[in-house]
Amino acid sequence: MRERKYDSVQKQMIYFVQPPTVSVMLIFNHSSILKFTLMGISGLESQHLWLFIPFSSMFLAVLIVNGAILFLVATEPTFHIPMYLLLALLMVADLISTLALLPKFLCLFWFNDGDIAANACFTQMFFTHGTSVGVILILPMPLLLQRLTFCHMVIPHTYCDHMALVKMACDHTRPNHIYGLFVILLVVGLDLLLIGFSYGFILQALVCLNSQDATYKALNTCSAHLFVILVTYVPALFSSLMHRIGHNIPPHARVLLANLYLLLPSVLNPIIYGRKMKEIWHKVTKCLCRGPA
Repeated sequence: MRERKYDSVQKQMIYFVQPPTVSVMLIFNHSSILKFTLMGISGLESQHLWLFIPFSSMFLAVLIVNGAILFLVATEPTFHIPMYLLLALLMVADLISTLALLPKFLCLFWFNDGDIAANACFTQMFFTHGTSVGVILILPMPLLLQRLTFCHMVIPHTYCDHMALVKMACDHTRPNHIYGLFVILLVVGLDLLLIGFSYGFILQALVCLNSQDATYKALNTCSAHLFVILVTYVPALFSSLMHRIGHNIPPHARVLLANLYLLLPSVLNPIIYGRKMKEIWHKVTKCLCRGPA
């Protein structure tokens, strides 16, 4: 008799416990009210104030130098040619990705406020990755994330990284993993293939050149381009692959590399390309070093 009573009470308990669990899962899946918390650099939370200094210096360098180049290209009629307009487009892309990171980064490192709404998180992810990968390729990622049910609300990162969000889901995430890997392999693989063909034609043309000065200039320009490729693609590949196969790598190393992947090219691009374009570098230096009138 007691066993039957116990069974009936247990069934009632199961009946009353289950509905709240379902409702919680529905809340976690509703993007309009869902809120994430950015942890920052996992394992180095106590050092956030010190890490703020080098990161904020990089942010400041990106904003000042890229902004100065854009201002000069926009206001100087002699720079309204394809070469400088392409450089300006690169600067715009770097500024957009930087501005997408900066507000929440300052709140996290300076005020220890990592809360971010789901829609704001997905928007940040879109603009952060879209400027470097391409809007059309990135657009499906937020849509795929919105169909997921999230069991964890704390993101062990400084920004809303795609794979960091995927890892917090508690349902089927294979489409997200496959599409993320497809995008990185397509972008990097296609770019490297086209760059390889381009350098093949350049080397072929250099062999036919008799001018040593022209050969030196071509190799000098190519070396700068190769350096930008290494700075951009090597951290991007490592950052993407570490989420999938780098389980033994410390979390703080993954987060630091992901931040460098976004910030380092934005810092170095204007320096490398501006240095090669003597006219614009001279005007930028003159503009930045000009004293008060």
